[in-house]
Amino acid sequence: MKIILIPKPHKKPISLNLETLVIVGLLSIFLVAFIAYQITIISVKKAEYLNVPLDSETPLNDVLFSASRNENHLDAYIIQISELHTRLINLDRQTERIQDVMKRQLVGGKKLPSLIKKDRLKAQGGPFINDDLSERDISQAIAKLMEKVETREVLYNEMEAMMLKQSVLKNTLPSLYPVAVPYRSSSYGWRHDPILGIRAFHSGLDFSAATGEPIKATASGIVVASGYAPDYGKFVKIKHGDGLETRYAHASKLLVSQGDIVTKEQVIGLVGSTGRSTGPHLHYEIRLHGRSLDPRQYIKK
Repeated sequence: MKIILIPKPHKKPISLNLETLVIVGLLSIFLVAFIAYQITIISVKKAEYLNVPLDSETPLNDVLFSASRNENHLDAYIIQISELHTRLINLDRQTERIQDVMKRQLVGGKKLPSLIKKDRLKAQGGPFINDDLSERDISQAIAKLMEKVETREVLYNEMEAMMLKQSVLKNTLPSLYPVAVPYRSSSYGWRHDPILGIRAFHSGLDFSAATGEPIKATASGIVVASGYAPDYGKFVKIKHGDGLETRYAHASKLLVSQGDIVTKEQVIGLVGSTGRSTGPHLHYEIRLHGRSLDPRQYIKK
């Protein structure tokens, strides 16, 4: 079966065979297995590096410096591979969501083969080949995996957005900017955390705006939460049906309460810097069944 997704007029249609999606799903299994293997190899190498023999002709400080440097390199690789593993797990979940939409909308509810064959992972065996990979080999493998993952993330986000746009009512699709000033100070995805300074996943968009700037509901729905949380500060959560919801955080003032029915473009609060924040801005999220979506795919340009 072939699926043709038609994006905006100036972009080419995306044509996908169901078999292609199955292959992509199976590829993710291979990548996860490869990452697990790489982590094992890196752990072994780390142990070897940390047990550097003390040569009488080699100054102790040089040995310790070399071991410390190698440990730092390997720790960095482990962090990168762990990040890739997390991103692949998220992509596998996204694959299942896309398949669910296909099953309900494109093939009349017929059962499709799972894109992620979890039962096939139970049987294991075969010889163990311990290739002695160099640091350069590991670095290149990580770079190639990162490129594949990023390509899949872009494609999957576009596919899921187009399918979702076709499945919900116009007024309940979060397609507006939540603030009048559409300047994004931080985008969706992996970034350096502004407070901790380490790489972390950012589940929404940050819009820099002055304190007191109106925050608007991007779609009609029901307010299911309006209050305070340590990370979000003063926040509002609105449900729009079929598992779709939006979240608005760090407000200085909330203008709606739990249980209120809101309409698209209704002012629900004022921009602030409450909670885990470095300055006045709005943190905005779109979620489907609890999982974050990239808001950039839904906001009308």
